[in-house]
Amino acid sequence: MGGAGGGLGAGGGLGTDAYLTIAAPAEGTYSQLRSKFLAFALPVKTADEVKARVADFGKRFHDARHVCYAYMLGPERTVFRANDDGEPSSTAGKPILGQINARGLTDILVVVVRYFGGVKLGTPGLIVAYRTAAAAALDSAEVVERTVDDYLEVAFPYPLTNAVMRIVKEEQPRIVAQGYEGGLSSLTLRLRRSLMPRLKQRLADLRGLEIRDAAPPHMGATSL
Repeated sequence: MGGAGGGLGAGGGLGTDAYLTIAAPAEGTYSQLRSKFLAFALPVKTADEVKARVADFGKRFHDARHVCYAYMLGPERTVFRANDDGEPSSTAGKPILGQINARGLTDILVVVVRYFGGVKLGTPGLIVAYRTAAAAALDSAEVVERTVDDYLEVAFPYPLTNAVMRIVKEEQPRIVAQGYEGGLSSLTLRLRRSLMPRLKQRLADLRGLEIRDAAPPHMGATSL
């Protein structure tokens, strides 16, 4: 099962430039009729990372009957997928995804590994088991709020240093890089998207200062 759609579940009060995710990996377990379900919640950023993580779980639990999972990516929560890994359709991945949605989380992967106990659980039993296992992992995770940040690069001559630093102090962007070249000092600033227009306007009011949008570190240039 897979797909893409609009924002799902909880977390609607954060604004367009904030989202909820988990701070670190977390685990949970559930047992039913001798079947054991091991659940793992992990913070992730990309589909490629999800693919690698799922492959790792497949190798680590190669003797398990099923390695099912669901993930949600992006602040808008529009990239997601659920996988039943051989279980009856919608009995594993969908309940896992449902627990992610119920908490309004994103940038997260939840994997549930099943060791079959010899007794079939039936469709309702499987849904309950995967849902409960996923919930156990998520209940043990620390949920954190993250912001969607933009980056700005400014270059200025020495006489503007005090004026620039006063604005930086008042608007409180994070300074992620500093430099000096060609007689100009430079700063790369990071700030929550909704607050960036005010910072840009205040800096633009300083004559003799150069401003340009910047890409996040290790990423290609993009328009902010």
